[in-house]
Amino acid sequence: MRYHTAKTHNNMSEQYIPTQSRSLLKNPLTSAHWLQILLDQAAIFGVLMVLTTFKVGSFPASYQLLAGVTSLLVALIYKANGVYLFRPSLFDRFLSLLRGWTTVFIILIILGFVTKSSETYSREVMITWFIIALLGQIGAYLFVSFMQSKAKSTVIPTLLIGARPLGHHLASHINTNKWISDKIVGVIEDNDLLKQQWDIESVPVLGNIEDVHRVIKAHHIRRVYIALPMQQATLVKPLYLGLADTNIDVIWAPDIFGVSLINHSIREVAGVPLISLSETPMIGSSAFLKTISDVLVASTALIALSPVMLITAALVKTTSPGPILFKQMRHGWDGKLIQVWKFRSMRVHDEGAVITQASKGDDRITPIGRFIRRSSIDELPQLFNVLAGTMSIVGPRPHAIQHNEYYSGRIRAYMSRHRVKPGLTGLAQVNGFRGETQTLESMADRVQYDLAYINNWSIWLDFKIMLRTVFVLTGKDVY
Repeated sequence: MRYHTAKTHNNMSEQYIPTQSRSLLKNPLTSAHWLQILLDQAAIFGVLMVLTTFKVGSFPASYQLLAGVTSLLVALIYKANGVYLFRPSLFDRFLSLLRGWTTVFIILIILGFVTKSSETYSREVMITWFIIALLGQIGAYLFVSFMQSKAKSTVIPTLLIGARPLGHHLASHINTNKWISDKIVGVIEDNDLLKQQWDIESVPVLGNIEDVHRVIKAHHIRRVYIALPMQQATLVKPLYLGLADTNIDVIWAPDIFGVSLINHSIREVAGVPLISLSETPMIGSSAFLKTISDVLVASTALIALSPVMLITAALVKTTSPGPILFKQMRHGWDGKLIQVWKFRSMRVHDEGAVITQASKGDDRITPIGRFIRRSSIDELPQLFNVLAGTMSIVGPRPHAIQHNEYYSGRIRAYMSRHRVKPGLTGLAQVNGFRGETQTLESMADRVQYDLAYINNWSIWLDFKIMLRTVFVLTGKDVY
């Protein structure tokens, strides 16, 4: 976007007015990516059509519907799992594709079970389709990768300004990314300690910031990345102005990693790039995919576990006076208050203003309550919370409101864990953070896992957490 300078009427200030409307944010998917997406869809559809025609003699409407649903799921899940993002390792690329394609198939199986339509489809066709379509997608990736290497343009000598963690991250990733032509040949930095700590041998330290013009001329630099920390942000403008007449590309990499980020992203509004430092990942297709997954899993679990829940309800009612369900207000998505359901595991009592976590030997817990707490059966009524849309199968566990008020002033970014729906299980729980939290440090560690879940969410991560939950349903620290 080009700008011209306009003086205000009092000549005391300047304003910059865009003279041309042009998108500042380029589509991250290159033509190679779009070719791969097209080939993946063609492989999936084509293999299913050939196998079905060979098996049943035609391509009936039921299989056409299956192809359409699969195409939609692939578009959603591959995006959510970052299948088309660049990965230096060929193995990592294939593993990402395997995860995405397996997730699609698991959802198709669940859909078939819930809709009672699984008998419509040949098991032989489905299994063969899974394998051959996966091989076809791997072949598509190898073909696109080969074409990309053939069409790759001349290497662009690139200079990096800034040797702090952001600069280190750029240098180590750009030079290994075969999808782009930039080749960082060196870094310049004023801080002597950072120069000594720089450990990327292929990107040597070439001098100080004042040497930038000499370095550009000596190494025939055609592109510069400015990766200075926030405390040096005032240097960005003079650096840019000083390089404006050198006829090279100048790229600014804002050090947004210098602050605590929650699912950060960048987008454009009215031609202005906006960097989101804190944003829920549950928007658009991600929210839709998460909701579908929650409804399918919760419905299936309720059907399968209904005998256990009925027996538990009867035992709770007959072994101690009081209601079957314990209901408590807790913070949900974006901090909104929700009512969470559990099987009552304690004797009816008045908590007062302070809610005390259950501990070892707690005399408030009933005999049957101790068992259902240790086995997590007491949490099963929250499946109804999931169907009601107030909770998710996977997400940060909801804490009592009083606990939130206590910890929010003591743990950094504590309330950011509410940027997604709370869950029956979560990344913290499958990593050992279940039950009582006796110290502030243990709660802080739990919160770090919750934030890591939000920043790295994918439908595949949800499935992994669900599977791992099966092996941590009981624990010595759960009272």
